Amino acid sequence: MPRNLSGRMTTGTVIVLIGIVLLLSTTGFVEMRSVWGWIAVIFILVGVWALVRSEFRNLVGPVMIIAIASAFFLRNVGVIPDGTIGTWWPLFVVLFGLLVMVNRSRRRQRIRLEGHDVGEVACVAVFGSDERRPLTDRFTGGELVAIFGDVRLDLDDSAVLVRPAIVETIAVFGSAEIRVPAEWNVRLGTLSVFGDTTDRRRRAEERNTTDDPELIVTGISLFGDIEIRD
Repeated sequence: MPRNLSGRMTTGTVIVLIGIVLLLSTTGFVEMRSVWGWIAVIFILVGVWALVRSEFRNLVGPVMIIAIASAFFLRNVGVIPDGTIGTWWPLFVVLFGLLVMVNRSRRRQRIRLEGHDVGEVACVAVFGSDERRPLTDRFTGGELVAIFGDVRLDLDDSAVLVRPAIVETIAVFGSAEIRVPAEWNVRLGTLSVFGDTTDRRRRAEERNTTDDPELIVTGISLFGDIEIRD
């Protein structure tokens, strides 16, 4: 499957599965209350699929989807009281922060174990915009966060010393754009839920067949867009 279609396929699969479950309800095979109780399982499965597909490099998006969907499923089947999620929802924020720190620690540990300096970049936009163009020959990755905002990372003046560099990208009702040199090979391992991840580079499919890419883009697009350009 072309990688620039993966985001659309994920969103389409979720919609199809929800439609099938609703059809079972409207045709009388299952009760409506039971249907809504089990829809959360679809998102749990999507999160697990995204973890495996990214070879467990992509933690933030999939684990957050699994955690939130699991909480709603446990509420729907009566394991936890109705008001529990409303009271304890800040734990999801804590989990989000911990996952970001774990991803950063894993990336830095990998580079340092190989005896190289860490060259990272952070680009964050919340109800705004942010842009970075690092000038380095030791780029190792970083984090892009766009929440109701826009971020742009331009790597035209960067080089990767230790392959692959890993960029964790989070686009929630926002957009993230990554520009890479024309000769780079890029692998996408994002999770798109009602969002889109698109490789808009010329002849992108030909360059994405390598087993040793310069860049791996992971993360989540939730009602947002992640674009790769050259």
